[in-house]
Amino acid sequence: MFKKFAALAAAAALSLGVMTGCGASGTTADSTGYSAENPLVLTLAHGLSETHTVHIAMTQFADEVAEKTDGRIQVKIFPNGQLGSENENLEQLQAGVIAMTKVSAPGLATYNDAFNTFGLPYIFNDTDDFYHVMDSQEMQDFFLSTGDDGFVTLTYYTSGARSFYTKDRAIRTPADLKGLKIRVQDMKSQTDMMSYLGGIPVAMSYGDVYTSLQTGIIDGTENNETALTTGKHGEVCKVYSVDQHAMIPDVLIMSEKVWETISPEDQEIILEAAHDSTDAHKVMWDTAVEEAVKEAQETMGVEFVYDVDKEAFREATQPMIEAYEEQYPGVKTLLDTIDAARGEE
Repeated sequence: MFKKFAALAAAAALSLGVMTGCGASGTTADSTGYSAENPLVLTLAHGLSETHTVHIAMTQFADEVAEKTDGRIQVKIFPNGQLGSENENLEQLQAGVIAMTKVSAPGLATYNDAFNTFGLPYIFNDTDDFYHVMDSQEMQDFFLSTGDDGFVTLTYYTSGARSFYTKDRAIRTPADLKGLKIRVQDMKSQTDMMSYLGGIPVAMSYGDVYTSLQTGIIDGTENNETALTTGKHGEVCKVYSVDQHAMIPDVLIMSEKVWETISPEDQEIILEAAHDSTDAHKVMWDTAVEEAVKEAQETMGVEFVYDVDKEAFREATQPMIEAYEEQYPGVKTLLDTIDAARGEE
């Protein structure tokens, strides 16, 4: 606890100069007023370990920003939840205690309801479609349009396609989920999705999943392939059904107050570095998934089921998407943006 408070105090001290606009001269709020000897330090907090592919990508981002600004802007990363949970990091960003954080995109729906979209099932057709849309100019424009909500989004990182897996039952259609207790993320969109599919949603933290699978508190869960190995879920669950019902990105966001203190030229450098880190992460992620599938199959004896009726899942959850469009105006707008991005093809 003491370490957390000490880290918070350090982050707050680093951010104070940004929020008050003190540069090298002590009078300018423009990032060009800083130097390698007296740099603008941007704090970035997140809850991932230092071995996670997203942390590695963000480290590359920090290095590129420092290099391209000749050390005038430096990103100091606090990993491992040193400054608190994801929600706490969001609150700290809004309060100006930290400059940046990494969150799961639907977590931003509290501030902008359009971000509910990223938690909806089957809004992307496949991985290629996901990357095409997320890299489009339309999506970049959306990412930078949320300043009034207190933040802008610099880039995204894939967290793969989420699929169902159980101890011994293949999930080929929604009917296979009927009556099963399935762990989902603690998000409204995820509990709603499971209800529409006929399963029983059980929201719990990721750290509780392994024991809950072992003891039968839950019958199965859903995640990307790497959870089978890094979370050891493949020791308990032996059937992974590749339905790919959701592709929920992580996003790297910056406080709007901080963003406005940065010169247009330096903003471009930061955005370019962020996008480069996304491209690097794609390669790392593909490798991680390939290795996880191989290990799960060869070491853990997990069966991967590919003959899944995805259309049946789409049909079952279409009323949910329509309900969200009606309930959250931003969802309808962002889904239209996604369709417009596809029109570039």
